[in-house]
Amino acid sequence: MSDLQKWDPEDKDFWESEGKKIANRNLWISIPSLLVGFAVWLYWGIITVQMLNLGFPFQKSELFTLMAIAGLTGATLRIPSSFFIRLCGGRNTIFFTTALLMIPAVGTGFALQSPDTPLWQFQILALLSGLGGGNFASSMSNISFFFPKKQQGLALGLNAGLGNFGVTTMQVVVPLFMTFAAFGALSGDPMTLINTSGTLIGKIPAGTESYISNAGFVWLLLLVPLFFLSWFGMNNIRTQDVSPDIGNPLTSFALITVMLGIGLVVAAFGLWLMLPESANGSGFGVPKEVVLVLVVVATVVILKMMPGTIGQSLTRQYKIFNNKHTWVMSIIYTMTFGSFIGFAASFPLAIKVIFGYSHVMVDGVMTHDTVNPNGPSALMYAWMGPFIGALIRPVGGWISDKIGGALVTQICSIVMILSALGVAYYMREAYQSATPEEFFIPFFVLFLVLFAATGIGNGSTFRTIAVVFPKEQAGPVLGWTSAVAAYGAFYIPKVIGEQITATTPEVALIGFAVFYGICVLINYWFYLRKDGEFYNP
Repeated sequence: MSDLQKWDPEDKDFWESEGKKIANRNLWISIPSLLVGFAVWLYWGIITVQMLNLGFPFQKSELFTLMAIAGLTGATLRIPSSFFIRLCGGRNTIFFTTALLMIPAVGTGFALQSPDTPLWQFQILALLSGLGGGNFASSMSNISFFFPKKQQGLALGLNAGLGNFGVTTMQVVVPLFMTFAAFGALSGDPMTLINTSGTLIGKIPAGTESYISNAGFVWLLLLVPLFFLSWFGMNNIRTQDVSPDIGNPLTSFALITVMLGIGLVVAAFGLWLMLPESANGSGFGVPKEVVLVLVVVATVVILKMMPGTIGQSLTRQYKIFNNKHTWVMSIIYTMTFGSFIGFAASFPLAIKVIFGYSHVMVDGVMTHDTVNPNGPSALMYAWMGPFIGALIRPVGGWISDKIGGALVTQICSIVMILSALGVAYYMREAYQSATPEEFFIPFFVLFLVLFAATGIGNGSTFRTIAVVFPKEQAGPVLGWTSAVAAYGAFYIPKVIGEQITATTPEVALIGFAVFYGICVLINYWFYLRKDGEFYNP
């Protein structure tokens, strides 16, 4: 049952008689596996807010680095994950990479039981939580092979969109589970809030007990069932254009471990180059843009140097890099998914830092350390943005199946420019005000519009990829573009954190708006001109 020797979803008779049932079963196991991957990858956005509320002895800038570490690792691990399906098979890959998430989940639970846990332990756990981010590339590549082209927009939209609900699920579940000893003695001793916290149903006052360790342990409730579901319910497609030469499962697991290990080591080295000594880095201050390029190039080159048939297979799949549309779609998908994942990672802490403190002049100097008692609860509102972006993503795929991916992407790009500039304006006003809560509603509404546009654009760009690339390349291209775009989870929190430190958070959003404008031109030139190579509306 686990291996499919014949698979041709474009054959209507085959699809209706047996293909549809098998494809849907794999899709509906893939979705929760991807959901929990997103949750474990990005839970630092919520955990760091609660660490502030509980008085963990770390600077705000150090807490932003935890999100950046997870973001860089998750994106880097998507590079090897892009090629797992051909080398190891879909069932083997989804089973093993989902099971690996138990390591950071359990480790984070125990580390959070004491405020005396050193920063380096949290950094290692943030590094390992990137495993959840890497899973997206292999998951999307796998599902792309199960469905006919005319249904890939919706299928990939469902997998990615409902998988993206891991962000929202995490932002709702974690605050709720931190309010009680859900796992008995395993939850550890409670800690007392020194600042107000919250859940989606309201604020929690200072002085309330909190079980922050549950932020890690809660994901075992999904990971343990998925351990069995993925093994007994999914399939490897053994056809020539998907996974023709995979070995036994243990060999596949070993190969995945080695390739993920390469990504982890390269990402860790890049982070060491970038971070200051106070955050356990080198202190060299290598610019984040240089680190990004070094990490991507080093990961790709080292993987290609692997011996035997592995290196040969990767060389074959690396042909996608000779196609200019691989690079064009990487830029466009970075605009949509990169923005979604980056904003999802930084939204909670940005709300806390900008609106949770009063910004007042003291002896002619603007200060930002006075707690604002009227500030909104980040944990009460932050889940709504990723929720909208994930909810609407399948709609983007469905609309694009009807009218064309590039046209939908173009409209989303323009909306993203306008909403990003609006968010920038209200960020500036709030960060210069003693009563920043006055600007929260327009800031929040515009950010929700921005999230919605990224969600629809996520679906439309994947539809374009399905049209532009041949079947053998579509899977690896989906994985590669998702890897590049995922660096938004590293870059956006880093930029916003830097600009908040510089007291100019609006500059970050203005810069993103400029990038969206460039993407409008690129998308038009390649896919909306009637004499373009792939006219696709």
